[in-house]
This record gives sequence, C-alpha cells and structure tokens, in this order.
Amino acid sequence: MKNTESLDALPEPRRSILVAIKGTGAMDITELAKRIGISYEGMRQQLGQLELEGWVTRTLERGTSRPGRPRSLLQLTSAGDHLFPKEYDDLAVALIDAAGERLGAAAVRQLLEEVARQKVEHWKPRLAGKSFEERLEALSDIYLSGDPFCRVEHGDSDGPKLVEMNCPYLEVARRRPALCSVTVSVLRRLLGRRVVRTERFQDGCGRCVFRIEEEVVPQDDELFDWEPSPPSKATQS
Repeated sequence: MKNTESLDALPEPRRSILVAIKGTGAMDITELAKRIGISYEGMRQQLGQLELEGWVTRTLERGTSRPGRPRSLLQLTSAGDHLFPKEYDDLAVALIDAAGERLGAAAVRQLLEEVARQKVEHWKPRLAGKSFEERLEALSDIYLSGDPFCRVEHGDSDGPKLVEMNCPYLEVARRRPALCSVTVSVLRRLLGRRVVRTERFQDGCGRCVFRIEEEVVPQDDELFDWEPSPPSKATQS
C-alpha cells in the first residue's frame, strides 16, 4: 500500500489513536479506548477503518505470564509508522557527502555503480524471455511496485519514453542529482538501448522523462551513464 496521506490530514479520533499507539507501543483495544476516551464499540469502529486503510494491525501478545488466552494487541504497520516525521532525505545526503569527503569522488561513483549493478541483477529474472515492449512496460515499476505515477508513453518520432511523475527519492535527487545516473544506467542495461533523461525534476519540469532511443547497446555492457553534478559537497552546493 502506498501512503499518500499525512497524520494531520486524518480526522479525530483516528489521529489520536495512531499517536497513542506510536507513543506507548502495542495496546489492546480496552486500554486504547480508555486512553483516547471513547467507548469500546466506538474504538472498534475506528480501528476497523484504520485496519482497512493499512495503518494498524493486530498481533498476539507474547512472553507474558498473564493467565488465559493471549491478548490481541494493536500496533502500527510500516505504512502507519510512515505517517510520522522522518528524516531519511537528510540522512541519505549526509551519507553520500561523508563518503565523498572521506573516500573521494571516485569511491562515490563506484558505490553508485554497485547500486546499479545490484538493481540490474534484481530485475534480470523478472524480465527474462520478455520482448522489448514487455520489458519497457514492466520497468514502469522501477521505483515502486505498482507505481501509479510512472507510465510508458508512445506516439512521436523520438521513440518511447518512461515518464515518472512522482519520484520517491525527489528531495535527495534534487540535492544530489547525480543519483539519477543509477536509473539511466539500469534502464539502458535492461532494455539494451541508449537512454537519455530529457526532462528532470531538478530543472523544474515537474517530472522525469527517460527517452529510449533506437541505438542498441549490449545488455551486458556495464558502462555507467554518469550525469553531471557529482554528489559531493566539493562539487555541489
């Protein structure tokens, strides 16, 4: 499930339920109802909706000496946890910059090349035996499985394009755009065609467009398509 909402956008008492679970940890429905100040039946109704939306799940209590059957405890799912503030972008940029400063720009490039290699190896079995068109269509999931914001476009003389409207790594990519070299390289190696990024979020286009050209390249070619702006503080603001 893709999380497209924020905690503040949720109505009460659902927001308070999620905050209570996040702050205290797994609780049973009776404890949760008391903490929030609503009836047991009201809590059941709210939890039913939260479970349907994929933000809360139930687990059985373990490792307790309490007599009787183990309690059913409510806890946040991974999607529910992501409703709360995260700082992944800052951490990712800090790690990239630290690698560049400590090991040098060449080492950062090698790390990105290794990321590209691993992605290619991950995708190869899924694309085995497929035609070019089938591989291109499958690669609309290159960022997220079932990505509703990435599509293949045909219909002009420039050839097919892979269009991404919602980059999941956008803030990191804005600050260190050379990371997008990984996607260009992976697409080229899996499709066996030259790939050019003709529109970029970083340029204010509101999307990234990867044009698949007619030029055929060996699929086992491990050349890394390095775009400008190496990801280090020494070369970027």
